[in-house]
Amino acid sequence: MDKFIQHISHVFSTPITNPVLVFTIILTIILVSPIILRPIKVPGIIGLILFGVLFGPHGLNWLAKIDKVTLQGNGVDAIDLFSTIGLLYIMFIAGLELDMNEFKKTKNKSLLFGLLTFVIPISIGFPVCYYLLNYELLPSILIASMFATHTLVSYPIVNSYGISKNEAVAITIGGTILTDTAVLIILAILTGASQGEINQQFWVTLGVSFTLFLLIMFGVIPRIAKWFFQKIESEKTAHYIFVLAVVFFAAFLAEIAGLEPIIGAFVAGLALNKLIPHSSALMNRIEFIGNAIFIPFFLISVGMIVDVSVLTKGPMALIIAGTLTLVAVTGKFLAATATKFFFKYSKNQRNLIFGLSNAHAAATLAIIMVGFEREIIDENVLNGTILLILITCIIASIVTENASRRIVMEGHQDDEHVEHVPEHEERILIPIANLASMEPILDFATLVKSKKSHHPLHILSVVADNEQAEMNAANARKNLDNMAKYASGSETEVELLTTIDLNIASGIGRTSKELFADCLILGWPSATSFIEKIVGEKTESILNRTDANLFMCRLDKSFVSHKSIALFVPPLAESEVGFEYWLEKMLKLGQELSLPLRFVCNRRTEGALMETLTASKTSVPYAFENYEDWDNIYGLAAFNTVDALLVFVSSRYGEVSYRDALDGLAKRIGRYFKNQNLLLIFPSRRENQHIDDYEDVQTAPIFRKISREIGNMFNKEK
Repeated sequence: MDKFIQHISHVFSTPITNPVLVFTIILTIILVSPIILRPIKVPGIIGLILFGVLFGPHGLNWLAKIDKVTLQGNGVDAIDLFSTIGLLYIMFIAGLELDMNEFKKTKNKSLLFGLLTFVIPISIGFPVCYYLLNYELLPSILIASMFATHTLVSYPIVNSYGISKNEAVAITIGGTILTDTAVLIILAILTGASQGEINQQFWVTLGVSFTLFLLIMFGVIPRIAKWFFQKIESEKTAHYIFVLAVVFFAAFLAEIAGLEPIIGAFVAGLALNKLIPHSSALMNRIEFIGNAIFIPFFLISVGMIVDVSVLTKGPMALIIAGTLTLVAVTGKFLAATATKFFFKYSKNQRNLIFGLSNAHAAATLAIIMVGFEREIIDENVLNGTILLILITCIIASIVTENASRRIVMEGHQDDEHVEHVPEHEERILIPIANLASMEPILDFATLVKSKKSHHPLHILSVVADNEQAEMNAANARKNLDNMAKYASGSETEVELLTTIDLNIASGIGRTSKELFADCLILGWPSATSFIEKIVGEKTESILNRTDANLFMCRLDKSFVSHKSIALFVPPLAESEVGFEYWLEKMLKLGQELSLPLRFVCNRRTEGALMETLTASKTSVPYAFENYEDWDNIYGLAAFNTVDALLVFVSSRYGEVSYRDALDGLAKRIGRYFKNQNLLLIFPSRRENQHIDDYEDVQTAPIFRKISREIGNMFNKEK
């Protein structure tokens, strides 16, 4: 017994050295971090770093450098091994995801913006670091070059607002190629200089080796890759292994050429850019494995290096962190302003460029880590950079969101942002949850479904994937048969679907995509358990997993009890992808039930609704009532009548018309309007295109509230 206790105490003594337990802890951090930090909207890239700080040598000291992976007698640090792979992976994905076609369209403007956003931050950063913070020449140049980089953290916001084709967005994406490449070249020179190798021979060697490196990467590798993808077409696993081999070969080749391995990984991404489509299965595998394992390992290892106690040892650390952040933000803002001046852009376009280019994340972290490992910079700069990343990501998100909203209000959305669903192709999916409430939902679906569509109503039951899955699936099919009998009474054609999945939301999301469903019709959300509230409620999970229009129904009373349909439409709802679709459905419902529509909205939305309704030449009577205070949802109760069917138009988190007042709307209106039929509509959205799951950041509600209170400091209303 004593031996067992001694063994257990040895295993759990800190720092933990058992490689199996270390990997278990790290994988648990990767799993739990987004779940814990989701409610406060902490960016994934910061969340994993914070957990690294907490469990690292300067925190709880559970994780430390371990020597358990042995290769030919030489100890290799397992965490370092995986974090190095993660660092290379980040730079590879950065090169792979750059849109070269967009760059070609606006290459001249992109080059000028790239030059401005590279030169201006360095011009400000170098004198500040050298003269004000008293750093030596090499650290000052490295820190200044860090200010020039940017990561397109807030790009998903631009995409969701439907302005990704705006020229301001295109030149910002194009400028990323120039800035990141130029900074990586500076990094190569600085690392050589730090080892005292800067002489004529160094420049000749660097020039020749760099030229040979580029010839191999852009002349040889793409040809081999194209041949490989064509000849080994069926071996999908081999494609991924080949890409991984190219990344590490490029990193090794760069090292041989006297460059940093991260330069090789970045160039490998650029070299394979055209051969790997952004929406391909191979790209999905590359991003999935990187985001699941390698990149989190790297971010956690960065946190393990950070020593928070440095900030308490004196004011210098805080001064450096504040100065770095101020210089980073100022440099990017001036670069965006100069771009506005040269190309005669509007203030909103200037703010859009600033918001997109202000965030410092992956590339910044990669460069600073190399500098820290080569002892070019100190702990103060490393800690200051972590703070800089957090603040610039938040500022980038707020500014991009505000600028995108203003550009949409000016009417500059992309044409393809509007969804047009051909009536004869419409597909509606109805997931079954509570059989007792399914009949009125089926009636509602029958009323709004396009009569021209040759597709049946798809009724889905999701069965949990466990040892009783087969028996539960059989029971589900019996329940579905009851629904089919009910539907046959109205001569509605239905298709019964049963799927087995780990959870309901996943099953609904997967089936929706497989069917190319245009609309999901669900019952009203029930009370959730404590665990669901922490991990994410079913309704929220379904919204996150689907992009289609979603109608949530509470239909306890008969439709004949209604005398009108009251629609509460928030500002900018007309700019959502699914605007025309849900409006068409409500007109169809009004026509079927012979009920007038009453829209409650602000003046701008009223104009857009009027235009669409006029174009539709509908015979359904409609009227408008004005409401401007949309941050006060309960004020809408003044427009309610007891005999009205209440329809609330909401929005998914992060979409164009989303606002904090819409958060948890189903619960609030469900409690407030207890005795009335309710519909809650979430318009469809374009598929979200994240640059990287661990770089994506949405504005936390507290920061949005602050930004709304103080106004947009970069674009003041006259």
